[in-house]
Amino acid sequence: MLMQTLVSRIPIPHRLLILGLMLLSALVILMPTEPSDSRQTSREPSELSELYVPELLPLNTTLSAQSVQADVAPFFEAEIEAPEPALPELTWHSITVQSGDALSNLFRRANVSQQTMLAILALGDSTRTLTRLFPGETLEFGLDEAGQLQELRYAINRLESLLVYRDDEGRFQSEQQRRAVETRTEYAAATIQSSFWHAGLSAGLSNNQIMALASIFGWDIDFALDIRAGDSFTVLFERNYSEDEFIGYGAILAAQFSNQGRVIQAVRHNDGHYYKPDGTSMRQAFLRAPVEFTRISSNFNPRRQHPVTGRVAPHNGIDYVAPVGTPIMATGDGRVTASTYNNLNGNYVFIQHGNNIVTKYLHLSRRQVRVGDRVRQGQVIGRLGATGRVTGPHLHYEFVVNGVHRNPRTVQLPQAQALTGGDKASFIAKANEVLTELQSQQQQLLAATP
Repeated sequence: MLMQTLVSRIPIPHRLLILGLMLLSALVILMPTEPSDSRQTSREPSELSELYVPELLPLNTTLSAQSVQADVAPFFEAEIEAPEPALPELTWHSITVQSGDALSNLFRRANVSQQTMLAILALGDSTRTLTRLFPGETLEFGLDEAGQLQELRYAINRLESLLVYRDDEGRFQSEQQRRAVETRTEYAAATIQSSFWHAGLSAGLSNNQIMALASIFGWDIDFALDIRAGDSFTVLFERNYSEDEFIGYGAILAAQFSNQGRVIQAVRHNDGHYYKPDGTSMRQAFLRAPVEFTRISSNFNPRRQHPVTGRVAPHNGIDYVAPVGTPIMATGDGRVTASTYNNLNGNYVFIQHGNNIVTKYLHLSRRQVRVGDRVRQGQVIGRLGATGRVTGPHLHYEFVVNGVHRNPRTVQLPQAQALTGGDKASFIAKANEVLTELQSQQQQLLAATP
């Protein structure tokens, strides 16, 4: 009765519309569906039907865009992207290079095939460093569950490493990785009491820094003969760090040396060379001495009595005593005009330089240059020995200008090329600033030294 009453209240046109919609719905339901795989007829309700079942709306409800968006939001929120599959864990094998090891031995000990090794070497220059391994170095092999190499790591040095890996297509790729370096500047100063070497060590300098400092001032100071107690020095230098770990020393940026009342200053330019505050080069055209010697057995003396013959004969050079085999260096750039042997000089080398200068090196145990060779300052041309007419191992060194022998220790050495123009002006401004700070630090450091 109630249903009939409600239906009778609906206008006739609306009743007809409802009846038509019901008939249309019945036809759609009864229409046959497309054939499907019998295996799907008994499956569980679809994920869509489980995730979203819309609520029935009352009649005469108006749907807005906002209401539709709010209603379907749970469906889209439920459609979460699946996480990327985790990379397989690798088993790592560290193989240390032994004396006599070939690269193939290392791969064999890591149970990696030679074909894999060849594929890595085929990458070219980037992996060529693997063919120059040294005892004590380590290769790290990362293998997957199937025992296939996926990654190879090699520490080239403290800053650089090589990484070889397979890409998504299974092909090997390589890249060099470099740790970031932070450079800090530090100062050191000392007053010499016994020797320059001990003073450098007490100031906290490394062996290489002490040698570098001697090289910078080596054209002006003879560190074997000119150093006196009371001389002092100050150095501004670089220390390199990576991730707060000290990894080594950088360049000496500036230095000052007080030697027997002389104050000599050197500042490093952006060309890597050292100059005095006015822009003239610290590097002269000739080294003051061609060998690291322990002592001088005979100085330049035009009236010397010869130790073998006993006759008065000029000694036109300096005899530097050092162990047999000590390297002998060319004191300047030039061309070798003689490299031979005779009974008087033993093995000897003559070098012709510019400005009509000739340097001579006698009594060598071995010669390492030939006539016509071009040599550079500091290049090793032979080894100290005791060949020829000598009483013991030493190097006899002569310095000849325009055919006249000069004392190698006191002769005025020609200077290397100085800075000019704008380069000189910018250097002088920088040098004044750095040296002012250097002197300030020297006063503070020396005042704090007991």
